[in-house]
Amino acid sequence: MFVDPLAVMLLGVSASAAFLAYAVFGLAKGKRNLAILAPVMFALGAFDFLSGFYLSFFWPLPGAYNMLFGDPMLILGIIMLAGAYAFRENFDVRPISILGFLLGIYLFAESYGMVAFGLEKGIYLLPALSFFLLSAISAILSPVVYLSPKGGGKALYYLLGVVLVLVVIAALFVGLSSIIGHLQAPP
Repeated sequence: MFVDPLAVMLLGVSASAAFLAYAVFGLAKGKRNLAILAPVMFALGAFDFLSGFYLSFFWPLPGAYNMLFGDPMLILGIIMLAGAYAFRENFDVRPISILGFLLGIYLFAESYGMVAFGLEKGIYLLPALSFFLLSAISAILSPVVYLSPKGGGKALYYLLGVVLVLVVIAALFVGLSSIIGHLQAPP
């Protein structure tokens, strides 16, 4: 029997985005030691990485969908694991944002593909596309952490944090809608 785990995986992405937003808001306020986030970011990163790995290589749906859902989760998991390690060891997190930027490019390409090839349709298109585009924008903005959180740079940190909060909301909406849909019509 096939059970679609994507709904709970979206809740994991939502939690990851929430902790990334928390970290960005903390950095905007000048906090440099965010080691307190390391255990949760490690757990979420491991969950995202393993979920993305499963979706990318073993999910029994057509190939385009494993790329659409699995690959970004796999990369997010790597980013979260690297961030957890950097926070734990009090390392500079800025180089990790380059991975985020590359993920953003990938998510923009997937957003285009989702529409161009009809991978999501009807009532599912707008929420899914919103989630992917907001995720892409937040990932593209991630290198703002190279700026000083003082002066004009601080506003960009807050912009990134707000976009991440919107990612949380979009992922929660799609994930919770999926849960309700699955409960309504179990396999």
